[in-house]
Amino acid sequence: MKHEITTLNTKKAFASSLKKFMMKKPFSKITVSEIVSDCQVNRKTFYYHFEDIYALLKWMLEEEAIEVVKNFDLIVDYEEAMMFIIDYVNENQHILSCAYDSMGREEMKRFFDADLKGVIKLVIDAAEKEHNKTIQDDYKTFICEFYNEAISGMLIDWFKDKTIRDKEKTVSYLSNIFRSSISEVIKNAPEKE
Repeated sequence: MKHEITTLNTKKAFASSLKKFMMKKPFSKITVSEIVSDCQVNRKTFYYHFEDIYALLKWMLEEEAIEVVKNFDLIVDYEEAMMFIIDYVNENQHILSCAYDSMGREEMKRFFDADLKGVIKLVIDAAEKEHNKTIQDDYKTFICEFYNEAISGMLIDWFKDKTIRDKEKTVSYLSNIFRSSISEVIKNAPEKE
């Protein structure tokens, strides 16, 4: 247990350092040397935990946002989950923009791909249970990709656009779309044979 806590604290220190540097310079210009120097550890410690700075960024975003969203009951609390995501994007707009500027739109979307699809799959699985139906795997994959494209695109637009939007209205729109469309998609989906 002590090792797990030490590991988590080390990773959090790296993430905090990365955020600090992202406030000052482009993501692509940040080096492992800067992070380990800032954290007062050696390079081996960094590479023990992460393959590279991209892996650190991915872990940081997963730890701060995706894992939190996965803890919501996404069928019951999806509006709260969406509010959390939008708040997270607003609070970390500079960090996300810094990563986006170095990676570009398509790479940023790929970056979120597996995590968002995982969350969307949880929603689809719950809707299947609710409708007492099991849909075909390829159709479930298609649905995940469809919603992933929409959500990741909207999140990227949200932090890149820098236009102040009405958060409550956005969540209301998304909630309405999710609630009605996922239910209908599952009801009308081809069942697994």
